[in-house]
Amino acid sequence: MSPDPVRRRIALAVPLLGFGAWAHGAGAPGARVQRESRALMGTRVDLVADVADQPLWLQASAAAWAEMARLEQLMSRYQPDSVVNRLDAAAGRRPVRVPDEVMRVLLSAKRAASASDGAFDATVGAIKAWRFDAAQTSAPDAREIERERRLVGDADLIVDERAGTAMLRRAGMALDLGGIAKLPILQAGMNMLKRHGVKNALINGGGDVLISGHIQGRAWKVGLRDPRAPERLVGTLALSGQAVVASSGDYERFFIAGGRKLHHILDPHTGWPTQRSHGVSLLARDVDQVNGMGAAMMVMGLDRARALLATRSGVETLIATPEHMLWRSDGMSRLLAS
Repeated sequence: MSPDPVRRRIALAVPLLGFGAWAHGAGAPGARVQRESRALMGTRVDLVADVADQPLWLQASAAAWAEMARLEQLMSRYQPDSVVNRLDAAAGRRPVRVPDEVMRVLLSAKRAASASDGAFDATVGAIKAWRFDAAQTSAPDAREIERERRLVGDADLIVDERAGTAMLRRAGMALDLGGIAKLPILQAGMNMLKRHGVKNALINGGGDVLISGHIQGRAWKVGLRDPRAPERLVGTLALSGQAVVASSGDYERFFIAGGRKLHHILDPHTGWPTQRSHGVSLLARDVDQVNGMGAAMMVMGLDRARALLATRSGVETLIATPEHMLWRSDGMSRLLAS
């Protein structure tokens, strides 16, 4: 969840995932296909639905946008009065009461950190030397990065579900929930659509795609972009019912310095951008199965990522390695070939 202007997501800059539902198999635009797009969480979010009742759609989409914006306000470090910033301000001093929605995301972050042996760590927000904005064209001083990296540590994020509180144990610690909050926020938008009677819908949030039902009696089509050349598709997934496709990559926010691509996914153990993968694409039925896993696998590299994948039943994966190889899980290979 970044303050940067909305990036071009559909044409070239979608990380791994090209939202292909409009271009691949959705049929000609018709009165039943409703579409809306807005800037949210520092990216472009698209709502698409197969629904004939226009008033129902307008009501449902308004409720979905409002709910996603409300949750962003709670969890973005770029919102001055967010819960995240209240936790940062109280670091080292006292616990902070957090709403249930934030509590669920914090617990998800703790689970992701544990499952990945710290490859995912929401306290990486303490490393503020990296900005990845237009003004940053060179790497920060290594001594500054190391000073801030010492404040990273999931063990010092204390979450008390019974009391409804959370605390950062050491002064100077900070949270960045960008890698763990977006999927739950998109899921909340989808839940709101369903609550208002929209059963066939797709939400694309900067390359993270949630689908429900179908479109015009057929599967939704989601194109997987090649992280080595994002203007190309690796293939297309035909999805119906309930599914989530999540992506992480080194081509979303980055700059080149000294011939090296420096991107926004940081290794919590070093404080530097990870170099072990170019991109990860994950397919699952539920958000909880993959939340935080993309960033973790970027840090872990192929061998450790495959070991993590072995613990997650029903999750299919595509990983682009530093050697420019595309590794696919067996299920992903079958789906892309069908």
